[in-house]
Amino acid sequence: MNFLEELLEEAEIKEEEQTEAYFDLLLLQIKQLTKQIEYNFSQSEKECSMINSFVLHKNAQLHEKIRWLEMKLEAFIKEKKEKTIALPNGTLKMHKKPDKVEIENIDLFLKKAKPEMLTIVPEQVKPDMNKIKAYIKTKPVPAGVKVTPGKEEFSYKLNGDETNARKA
Repeated sequence: MNFLEELLEEAEIKEEEQTEAYFDLLLLQIKQLTKQIEYNFSQSEKECSMINSFVLHKNAQLHEKIRWLEMKLEAFIKEKKEKTIALPNGTLKMHKKPDKVEIENIDLFLKKAKPEMLTIVPEQVKPDMNKIKAYIKTKPVPAGVKVTPGKEEFSYKLNGDETNARKA
């Protein structure tokens, strides 16, 4: 080999090394950009968590204020001793819930139950809650039955917003 060929071969080797270095540099850039993407996602998750925490705290305060306002509304309607009060922005209501009847001891109940308190389906006998409710309005509570008196319930409905009705 002559000197010129050696120089040419050396130049080709250096060029190949530089080409490999260039492509290795591209790989390094991809690695750095991937790390940046991971960092961005991690940072955004932290920030979303902080924002969600802030919003939950703020909304809890707002819910407490709503509960306080609801108590004031309920006290107002009770003071007025009215069942319904229509206001420009909504309606306040006070109504008594029906008594709740539940069978505490089915065996004891069935032994002493009157026929008008039962619904008989072929091969099956079971209490008829509506008939029991009607029966206890005029007669004593049968054995094995527990009556929970209905409570007065306050509710309100905001005008123009069907989804915002509230029962307290």
